[in-house]
Amino acid sequence: MIQGLYEAHLPVKNLEVSIKFYQKLGLKFAWRDEDTAFFWIEEGKSWLGLWEGKEYQTSYHPSLRHIAFRVTYEDLKKSIKWLESIQVEAVTFGSRTSIEPFIRPNQGNASVYFDDPDGNSLELMCYIEVPNELKHTIEKLSFEDWEALLVKSR
Repeated sequence: MIQGLYEAHLPVKNLEVSIKFYQKLGLKFAWRDEDTAFFWIEEGKSWLGLWEGKEYQTSYHPSLRHIAFRVTYEDLKKSIKWLESIQVEAVTFGSRTSIEPFIRPNQGNASVYFDDPDGNSLELMCYIEVPNELKHTIEKLSFEDWEALLVKSR
């Protein structure tokens, strides 16, 4: 099921300084928001997330003990059954109450989360094609809702 690295994350003290540093290393800038920035490790395949903040330097934050593995869309749809078959429990993400995989249209990806035996956050993740008219959808959607929305947009 796992095809490669999707993303890894690091805490940083100063996002602007870190952006310049990683650009100097030759990593291509992907996007940023207020306290995070992402750089391509392999463009279109894997990236590095940088998280700014003192709280990330001194305390636990799931994004800083986190690895996302790249999978296909079809495998992600089957991920809950696969995890169950190897006796691994999926976990909820953020404020979500469902463990089911979900779509992030605004980011062009989909995920399901689980933990390793030490409590490190792990994720199965895939890229998705998002029609232009849906790229600003920030709501996280179930696969069922996403696929219904795609049918409506065609």
